[in-house]
Parts: sequence; C-alpha cells; structure tokens
Amino acid sequence: MPMHDWTRVDPNDYHTFHLFWLGTLASALNQSHLPDGYYAMADHTTPPYVPDVVTLTTKDQAYPDDQSEGGVAVAPKTRLSATEHGRKQKLAGRRRIAIKHIRDRQIVAVIEIVSPSNKAKKAEFHDLVGKSVQLLRQGIHLMLIDPFPPTRRDPNGIHAAVWRELTGKKAEHDETKPLTLASYAARGEDVYSSFVEPLAVGDTLKDMLVFITPGRHVPAPLEESYRTAWDGFPAPLRKLLESR
Repeated sequence: MPMHDWTRVDPNDYHTFHLFWLGTLASALNQSHLPDGYYAMADHTTPPYVPDVVTLTTKDQAYPDDQSEGGVAVAPKTRLSATEHGRKQKLAGRRRIAIKHIRDRQIVAVIEIVSPSNKAKKAEFHDLVGKSVQLLRQGIHLMLIDPFPPTRRDPNGIHAAVWRELTGKKAEHDETKPLTLASYAARGEDVYSSFVEPLAVGDTLKDMLVFITPGRHVPAPLEESYRTAWDGFPAPLRKLLESR
C-alpha cells in the first residue's frame, strides 16, 4: 500500500489514523515479532519526560544479546547509515509505543509516529527532538516514523534534526524522498547508530527494524500495520486521500 499524503486532511483526522496505526503496530509486534520476554504497549508521556528505565550501564547486563531468543544481530541494510559519538547537551522532556522487558518492565525501545502538532510550534518541535535524544542517551533504542514533509523547523527532515542534536554531525538528506523512517541503536559509551530509509508519498512502506538490545533487533511490520489501520479509517476520509 502506498504512503498517503497526510497533509491533505485536517490534523484531527490524521490523529485518528495515528491512534489506529499505533494500536495495530503494537498488536502486530506482540503477536508475532517480539521474542519471548518482550512486549509492546501504548504509552503516553507529558513534559517533563521521566522514563521508567534504570540506566544504560545496567541495560546490557540485564538483557545480554546471547541470552535472548529471537531477533537478529546483523546490522540492518538501509540506504543511509552512520555511527557516531554523541555530543554532550542538555536533555529535554505523546503517544507512542514502548517496548518493555517482562523481567522488570523497563523500557528498552520506543516507536514514535510523528504528528503535525510535533512540528507546529517551536516548543513542540524542540520537545520531540529533545525527547528523542534523551531516550537514546539513556540507552533506550528508538524508531521514528515521519509521514510529513520537512518544515522550516526541520528543513532537512526529522532525522537530520535528531542526529545533529545527538552527535553534532550533519546527516544526509534525499530531497526527492522527504518523508522519513529511521531506526536508532544506543550502542553504549555515548555511541549511536542510525539506519534511515527516505520515503515519498506513493512509496510502499518498508518494514524497518527496531532494536531491543544494542546488537539485536526485530522487524517492525510497518506495511502490515499501516494497511490494517487504513482499513479501519473512515471511508469518507479515505476518499480525500485517494482522490487526485
């Protein structure tokens, strides 16, 4: 199914789809993609952001790669990838998916689908970027799905904004594919990897990979969950997005 142009509907209409997509994606992860001991839940945060996570130093000890069944330890193949040291910077503080480990119910990964409100005002945008950076610095892996084109707040896309805040480095940007799928791994010792798939309206969603430990990941069924959410989206609103 092609990615639709979500700028063609009212933000409140997109909000309904956003909720559907989060729910179907979490359900699909729980049904057949996450290994034993991990589960996905809907999660909501409000500033100041305080995650229920211990620390990065205990994360790898609690969930060593060689003791978890399921998942893949080979680096995912995407068009753009990088690994950099993060620069020291202040931390910041919506609805999202949190992946947790059953042992202590600590968050190991977060999946966030961007909404128009995240880019509407300077404060909201800084909160989105700052929160994403804070998660990674605390050892929580991250996936960002941005179905909206760049704005004046993120002229090179959401990944470029997050990567610069996290590492101080510029990120590649494909102007022909302005939407973004991005997976991030917190490697430990202030090192991070990004795996980015640029996307355009009309493109079929690629199933990205979400990290559950620094060296292990599972597929996130974006295409499957998007299609299921679309099927439940009100028909009159679907017509607005399907019309030429």
